[in-house]
Order: sequence, then C-alpha cells, then structure tokens
Amino acid sequence: MEEWVGSLWDRFITRAASREFPAAAVELSQIEKTLGVVFRGMGGDAGLRVAAALIERDGARRRWLERVAGSGDRVQRAGLDGETLRLPARIAMFDDIALNRELYVWLAALAAHDVPSDEDWIVRNQRATVVALHHFPGLQARYERLCTAALALRRAPKDMPRDEAAQEEAIRDALRRPGSVRSLPPLSRPGAHTLQPVPLWLYPLPTHAQTQRSLQHQEAGGTVAPDEKQDTPYRAERTEAPESEHGMLMVFRAESLFSWAEYVRVNRSVDDEPDPDAAKAARTMDTLSVTQDGERVAAKVRFDLDLPAASEDDLPLGEGILLPEWDYRESRLRPAHCCVQPMLARNAEPCLLPQHLRRTARRLRNQLAVLAPQRRWLKGQPEGSEFDIDACVRDEAERLAGVNRDGAGLYMAQVQQERDLACLILADLSLSTDAWAGGENKVIDVIRDSLMLLAEALQGTGDVFAMYGFSSLKRNHVRLHELKRFDAAYDAEVRGRIAAIEPGYYTRMGAAIRQAARLLDAQPNSQRLLLILSDGKPHDLDLYEGRYGIEDTRKSVMEALDAGIKPFCVTIDKEGAAYLPHLFGPGGYTVVRKPADLPLHLPRLYTQLTA
Repeated sequence: MEEWVGSLWDRFITRAASREFPAAAVELSQIEKTLGVVFRGMGGDAGLRVAAALIERDGARRRWLERVAGSGDRVQRAGLDGETLRLPARIAMFDDIALNRELYVWLAALAAHDVPSDEDWIVRNQRATVVALHHFPGLQARYERLCTAALALRRAPKDMPRDEAAQEEAIRDALRRPGSVRSLPPLSRPGAHTLQPVPLWLYPLPTHAQTQRSLQHQEAGGTVAPDEKQDTPYRAERTEAPESEHGMLMVFRAESLFSWAEYVRVNRSVDDEPDPDAAKAARTMDTLSVTQDGERVAAKVRFDLDLPAASEDDLPLGEGILLPEWDYRESRLRPAHCCVQPMLARNAEPCLLPQHLRRTARRLRNQLAVLAPQRRWLKGQPEGSEFDIDACVRDEAERLAGVNRDGAGLYMAQVQQERDLACLILADLSLSTDAWAGGENKVIDVIRDSLMLLAEALQGTGDVFAMYGFSSLKRNHVRLHELKRFDAAYDAEVRGRIAAIEPGYYTRMGAAIRQAARLLDAQPNSQRLLLILSDGKPHDLDLYEGRYGIEDTRKSVMEALDAGIKPFCVTIDKEGAAYLPHLFGPGGYTVVRKPADLPLHLPRLYTQLTA
C-alpha cells in the first residue's frame, strides 16, 4: 500500500511540476530527415548527421513545485560536436505544435550559420543569429514569434537576486537585439544559480573525440523496459572497479548519525529479461559509470571477430594491394594505409541456376534483350539505301518557298548500334548481411539471388561486366572476393562462387571502391558503371566509423567520378537517405524499402542507368 500511494504521489507531483505541453509535443524522429535537408540546404556541413542531444544536469533556479517533485534539473541542449548536430529528442515547450516545430527548424538554421571560434557563447550565438537572418530574411518573422514566446516563459528578472537578474536582462537584450551584448555580467554571490536554458541558442559541446566516451544508455550497462524508447543518449564515463574482493571502509553522515558502509561485490543472478527499473534509474543519474569487472555474461558478450585459419579461409590471390585512405581531420590522403586482399572461394562448387530463379531470369533476359546491339535507321544522311520521306517533303516545300537547298540529307542509312559499356557490381558482404530480410530469407540470401538474376539478365545485353564482394577487418585486411572477372565468362563456376558467398566482417567501403575503380579504369570502354550493393553505412573496428568512414567513402566516390566512372549505390538501409546524398549525390543512389524486392529491382535499375 505504501509503495502504491508513493507511486500515485510521484505521478501527480511530477505532472503538476511539469512545464511541458504533451499534446503539442514534436519528436525529433518525426522531422529528423526534414531537419537534415534544412540544415544542409542552408549551407550547413553536409557531413554532419542529426541526432538527439545528451541529457545533462542544469543548475538554473527552479520553481518550488519542481524542487518538491525533484524535476526540472535536467535538459537536452542543442549544439554541434564536429560530427553531429545535437537537438533535443522532444520539444514540448510551447502549447502550439507549430511553434515547437518552428523551434526545431530555427535551431537547424542557426547551426548552419554557426562558425567555430573562441568567442564567448553568448556572442557566438548572436553572430550566428544575425548571419542567418541576413541570408534568409524569411526567417525573421519566425524568429520573432519564437523569441516572444520563449521570453514569456522565462523567469522575470525582478524575482531574482541582483547578479542573476543582470545576466537575465543581458540574455533578453541579446535575444531581442542580436549583436547588442558583448558579454555576460559576472555572478558575484557564492552559490548563485546559473542562467535559465536558452532554447533558441546552441550550446558548446565536447568534441567528437570526447563524445565518444559518452555512450548511449543501452551500451552503457543495462537493459530498458520494452516500452521505453532507446534513442535517448546519456552521458557516461569509464571507471575502474575496486581491485579487492571487499573494498575500503567509507564513513558518511546521514541524519546526524555516523555510519559505516563497505563496498561488497555481490553476486546477483542474471537472466535475459529486461530490467523494468533500469531506465528509471538512469534518468535519476547525472552520469552513468561503466566498468569492467572481469565477469562474463553469456547474453551480453561483445567480441571482435577473428580471422579463420588459413586452411579454412578463402584462397588469397597475391600478397595484397596497398591503397591510400582519406583522413578528413588532416585533409590529406594517407598513402599505402589500407591493404586490399583479393580472394577466391575455396570450396565453391559449380552449380546451375536455382530452380526458384529460372522463371524470373528468363523474363528478365527478355526484358533486357532490348539493350543488346541491333541495327537501326539513321535519318537525314547524305547517302543511303532508302529515301528519307520526311526530309524529301521538307526539302520540296522549302524549294517551292524560294529557299535554295543543296539536296543533302535526303537518305536513310542502316547502321549497327553498339553499346560500349563496362559494369562492375560491388556487393557488401559485411556481417550485417546475416540479418533477416523478412520471411525465411536473410539479407545475404537476397544478395545472392540479386547477383545471379542480374548476371543472367546481363548475358542478353552483351555488356562487359564483373562481380566482386567485399568486407573488412581493420585497415590491413580488406577482403575483395572475386566472383567474376571482366575477361571471364558467366558460367557454372561463377554461379558456384556467388552461391558460396557468406557474411564476412565489416564495411571499409572506401578501400573497396578505390580498388573497384582501378579495375574499371583498366577497361577500354567509353562508359563505365560501378554499381554498389550495400545494407548500411561505412564502418570498421578501428577509426573507420562515423564521419571518418563517410568522408573517406565520399572521397573515393569523387576519385571515381574524376576518372570517368559513374558510381551508383543501391541500399536496403532505411536510414540511407540521411547520409547517401553526401556520399553519392542526390541522384547517385536509391533506397529499396523491401529487401525482398532487390532481385527484381536491380535489373530494372540497370536498364534505367544504361539505356
């Protein structure tokens, strides 16, 4: 009974103290893609991604009801950390849903005009505001509405001590007249409270290297209830567990009595069921402390994949190829930084086309047969085997009208239409392809079927094509699986290699694209297409993650374009639209919503790209 009454009181007082308007709330997940477009369209760094801000403790003065409820002391501050635009996961500040949505848009616009500098926080935000309103005057009315609504919710300076009131007046002046305030008045009293959060401004955030230490809650030591959203990050720190079985004695004072407490390592039963109280406990903590105690839990093991023994692995072809890698932090190519190892399946057995694909393959061959070289008529030729009736009628009409004509271009000639195209299909064979694609098939099964159907269809076009797969395990082992070379025929052996592909390791896409571009560059064809099949963003165990991997992949794509090669990416990653425009350009990719549709979608896409 006592616990039940306590939960009722906690729910009541928390709701009474809340200053949010749940009915008008806007979730970041609802407009994340729109904000990314707004941010990049207004000139923001195209390599940044949009993500939820960290939950942090705020030292601003709270209302008495919030102090009773123990709420209102944690906020999510918007800001930039060098790789991410951090925005609140949820905005319910105003009672108007349109205003809450406009606040998201304004923060994206402000971030697009923020320039890193050593200026004070208040000066930097004013400068970004002035620049944003100057470049986009249409934002002026929106900013004024937001400013008026935000100021109405702030605590009045008359209700504050003198030094806090002076700071609040400075903030109000800076919001009303951006550029008018050069610094904040100092706080003179000991124990003075910090400023109330300014929701229209960006806050200084740690750099990405520091942010890497801040783990998301589900990575930082626990499970959450099934109905709890897991996309809210928490600040975390790594700590060391006590070395001894029983730690030192600690003395503390509680309720005017001295007591002793001892750190004891308690063995607790562990199961795979989520702890329903883990998320509640996380919300009450400023920082989640994570440590390794040497104990292993079978359900929560994270490990690095290891290479198989040489006798069980695929056959390496040569000693490996050294390739550069782009380091965006230093704006330079690191020479010979990656090693690409061409490989051939060891135990691939020649096979026929699977029975369930034969009917579809026959239909696709007939559809792509229109791309095969054939004879066609050219009109308006100076000589030929047939008269061009349209040209003859036009010539006679112009002669009767008094226009002098020389009678040239009155014939039609039949010529052989040739396609001078080479295509390399590069398939992502990373570990993520072991996931289920719906139904009874995994992603790797869908990729196998897609490669086989596309190869069968390309047989009827006469185009020169090659097929490779790739995965990686750090920079010194980028595996490039040879499925079909340009100079090899598509036969039972090639089908056997395709049937033998298995999920590999990670996705060092930049190195794979560079080697594929080198293979294409050696082809004499006038048109060269690099078709990339992927199920996720670039990633590897070392530094190749986040923006580092994306920028290296983008650099490799630009190098391929400079060499006259057309890269195009086909992905089943539902989040691909957030980063693929930066990698391949707005017209250089497509997202297949249903992975099972990939085998049929791929040949049709090839027709559109090469017709």
